[in-house]
Amino acid sequence: MLKNTFFLFLTACFLLVSCDYKEKEKNLTDREKQLLDKEKLFAKKESEYQSLLKMRDSIFSKKDSVVIAAVWPTEISGPWNGKVICTESNCSEYAVGDQRTDIWEFDNDSTQPITKIINNNNLVRLYTGKFENNEIRLSFKTDSTAKKNVEMSVLLNDISDNKIKGTRTITSDGCTAKFSVELVRSTK
Repeated sequence: MLKNTFFLFLTACFLLVSCDYKEKEKNLTDREKQLLDKEKLFAKKESEYQSLLKMRDSIFSKKDSVVIAAVWPTEISGPWNGKVICTESNCSEYAVGDQRTDIWEFDNDSTQPITKIINNNNLVRLYTGKFENNEIRLSFKTDSTAKKNVEMSVLLNDISDNKIKGTRTITSDGCTAKFSVELVRSTK
């Protein structure tokens, strides 16, 4: 009887000890998995860090090089009285014959030529621009967060000392409107 009791006691101890090993093995497996996840996260952050270092280095190398920003020629730079007339439209916002008068100011910011459209001393629109082959090209586009996608392009290709003429095209959510543009040098 003592042998049977001793055998039962050893069997019970062995079962308890083996259950404890399974639990420890499971805990160890879970810890290894967590460690592997942390290593992957660290590798991703390391990659992002290296990318940022490369970007910083490229910025510093460009900063050291001489950058000459494009500017408007003096014969174009400054304020112009503008008259815009709608010539074609399939948009509900614009009707053929609609007219608008604004001040168009050809100016420069730190990186590129810009054109400000001013009405009643309020800035209405800001175009980015360039002057090539005796043509002025202006563009504006709403950003991706705007409720309405609007794209405007202006081509001014009839340029004289006191008058500039061309066209403006507005594309907005599937409709297009075209305008004639005439700018006269401001005397102010």
